[in-house]
Parts: sequence; structure tokens; C-alpha cells
Amino acid sequence: MNKTFDLDLAPYEAEELDKEATIPIINGLSDLYHPIQILADFLTLQEHYGSLSGLTVSWIGDGNNVLHSFMMTAAKLGVHLKIATPKGYEPERSVIQEAQRLSKEHGTQLVLTSDPMEAAHSSNVLVTDTWVSMGQEEEKKKRLKDFKGYQITMQTGSVAKPDWTFLHCLPRKMEEVDDQVFYSSRSLVFSEAENRKWTIMGLMVSLLTDYTPQIPMLKF
Repeated sequence: MNKTFDLDLAPYEAEELDKEATIPIINGLSDLYHPIQILADFLTLQEHYGSLSGLTVSWIGDGNNVLHSFMMTAAKLGVHLKIATPKGYEPERSVIQEAQRLSKEHGTQLVLTSDPMEAAHSSNVLVTDTWVSMGQEEEKKKRLKDFKGYQITMQTGSVAKPDWTFLHCLPRKMEEVDDQVFYSSRSLVFSEAENRKWTIMGLMVSLLTDYTPQIPMLKF
């Protein structure tokens, strides 16, 4: 299990470990990606909606590692992805290019904008995350100013689909999403948090054994 957040080394350390190791390497967290979080997020949506294919997920917030992992995964599951970030906080260019390629390959929609309401329009799922990640504490004052208008509220959800839900990988701060959304029946954050346990357990079991699921294969 590799978990690193050195802003200079993180994008490369997991890849180097993978090249040299004789055992599977799990990226538990890096500056560029957070793949095990995305396993929990999509399991949560699968449980709630019954299917992932055709869903529209809208990310409203920072272009960070969690978003990057959404971008690498959504199209493969038939999920459309809309992204709203403030100017200057967009996802990495290389990640955008690969996400565009995957979207074209799998016939899904990928939208990038700086308008939160545009991203939320006709969406099934609204997602956000911290605006100040580890290592960015000195930027907090500027970031809070730059992200003004990006808080997810019921007004944001008013342009989404009637069945819209909310995700946040936690811990959450008030400026990112208000209490009315966070503690509402639309919020799946506590199921999402629990699913971190089940998905990492499932991942480790699948890597350590010749485990065969005893339930029917999920339909995406």
C-alpha cells in the first residue's frame, strides 16, 4: 500500500514502486490520483441507483487528485462527467487529454466549465471535496476567495435532475457544502464513507487470493 503526498515526488513514486516491485502496489493516495476513493464512490452510486451507465456526475470544486480519478474512471463505466473549477484550478492538462480520449472511446460526455450551475444542470450526482488539500495550507486565504460561489447548496441542486444526490469524501467544511444539503436525504456521504472499508477490503482480497465473487456480476 503506497500513500504519499510529496508534491514533487508523489506523481512518480507509485509508478517507480510498480516497476520495481514483485507484488501488487495499491495507490492509497497521491498528489495526482486517489483511486481507492473512487471505488467507494462508484459502489455507493451503484447501490443507490441500481446502475451506473447513463448517470451524469458533476464535480464542483478544485481540480485535485479525487477529480483526476473520477476522470480516469467515469467513461469506462458509461458515466457522463461535468466539471466546474475556478479559472486557474483546472485539472492537469495530461489528465484532461486522457479523459477526453476515454470519453470518445466509450461514447460518454465530458464537459469542463468554470460555471457551477452549468455543471450541475441535469446532473444526477453533485460532488465536491476540500478546497485546500494537504500541502496547500498557506494558500487557504486565496483559495477561499477564488472558490467563492462554488459552495453546493439546494439552489445548486435546483437545476439538477429530480433524483440528484450528493457525495463528499470527507472531512467536509461548511464553505464547500451547506448543512441543508450535507445532512439531507440526498446526501450519501455516510454510505460513501462506509464503502471505503468494503472496497479496500475487496481490493486486497482480490489481490491476495484467487477469490471468485459469490454474487452475480454487477451490471454497469
